[in-house]
Amino acid sequence: MANANMNCWPLIVIGGSSERNQETMGAFQEFPQVEACRLYSKFSARPTSIEHIPVVIEKAVRSSIYGRPGACYIDVPADFVTLQGNVNSIKYKECCLPPPVSMADTPAVCMAASVIRNAKQPLLIVGKGAAYSHAEDSIKKLVEQCNLPFLPTPMGKGVVPDDHPNCVSAARSRALQFADVIVLFGARLNWILHFGLPPRYQADVKFIQIDICAEELGNNVRPSVTLLGDINAVSKQLLEQFDKTPWQFPTDSRWWETLREKMKSNEAVSKELASKKSLPMNYYTVFYHVQEQLPRDCFIVSEGANTMDIGRTVLQNYLPRHRLDAGTFGTMGVGLGFAIAAAVVARDRSPGKRVICVEGDSAFGFSGMEVETICRYNLPIILLVVNNNGIYQGLDADTWEKTLNFQEAVTAVPPMCLLPNSHYEQVMTAFGGKGYFVKTPEELQNSLRQTLEDTSKPCLINIMIEPQSTRKAQDFHWLTRSNM
Repeated sequence: MANANMNCWPLIVIGGSSERNQETMGAFQEFPQVEACRLYSKFSARPTSIEHIPVVIEKAVRSSIYGRPGACYIDVPADFVTLQGNVNSIKYKECCLPPPVSMADTPAVCMAASVIRNAKQPLLIVGKGAAYSHAEDSIKKLVEQCNLPFLPTPMGKGVVPDDHPNCVSAARSRALQFADVIVLFGARLNWILHFGLPPRYQADVKFIQIDICAEELGNNVRPSVTLLGDINAVSKQLLEQFDKTPWQFPTDSRWWETLREKMKSNEAVSKELASKKSLPMNYYTVFYHVQEQLPRDCFIVSEGANTMDIGRTVLQNYLPRHRLDAGTFGTMGVGLGFAIAAAVVARDRSPGKRVICVEGDSAFGFSGMEVETICRYNLPIILLVVNNNGIYQGLDADTWEKTLNFQEAVTAVPPMCLLPNSHYEQVMTAFGGKGYFVKTPEELQNSLRQTLEDTSKPCLINIMIEPQSTRKAQDFHWLTRSNM
């Protein structure tokens, strides 16, 4: 519930509780569930009677999708299950209307358009709020019509395709640090975006904040313009302004030149890392070989430490709402559950689409036994476990053995290290799926090709990498725009 609430996803949780006539008596699992769930939800309630259940359900559904989406909890006491009531006294309620679509004040939209026109180094940041509001067409048109650089947040990837020429993800740090005007489309200035504060940003950067939640406007940084409303509707309002008075950011500007240079150099560094022939492989070698074979329309689920961070920069999303990861709450253990849900949705709505679940070895450990669920329902999910024997970094088998020659594991082994060369693929084969243990690029390519061709059963590819492998050095300069 907390994860859904923090990510602004609609969720209805219906939970059973102890019988009402046993309250305060020490009933089985007695707990103030309604009160506790208020910390993690938009709405939490227990129907006063079975006749009142439809009223509470309707309000929970409405609360979960109106305004900023979130979690809602409905408590059902055990005695309700067998309780009988008068059918004629039940208060039936129709389902609520679709969420109302709100638009920003026209003067504020005009002001925002003016600020964008006067920007010397503009940047659009596309958040998962834009994906939720289905704003992909309007934002893509705005990007192309005004020739603006954009940067997606992790789950904003795909709203505009990652391979779009205006995507500056490869120069993320440079773009954030030197932009003078930043437009936030359903993206919050939280830890993912470094709170919008220096030194990650210019002290005088102008933020244009577009959000459906009024309380979010002005968090951490005072925005120059606030546009309260549905992301898609407000994006269309901005487009109207640029339709009335066409404007385009110059392609030959110093800003575009700076971003392209940085993108080119960063991509060269990543390509060099990916081309390394040494074994064990590094993250970039793994992800570049995976990216080569992934279908453009696949769902990507990812969680982990370096696995998620580095994977996000290499694995591309071309469609909106096709990526799920640890999210705003940074929750570990959600990956396999997300993958199961995505596979069920894909089977019913998009037959043939593949679900690729990219897990760090530690992240896989949080919910690895959900592999049984995957096999039970024969969901053709492809699990990629990027195994470095630890969290961030681990030990190779030789170092592990040498360490244990002197001390016991409980005192000698760092707590972030896991057992070397663990065969996670055997968890999959134990339940009837396919499993691969790979150590080389060729083995990875072959196993992934076979897995993509076979849609009859789930598969887990256990990919061994260098235990000390890490991400490339981050480019971050304590500079000002004047000496850029």
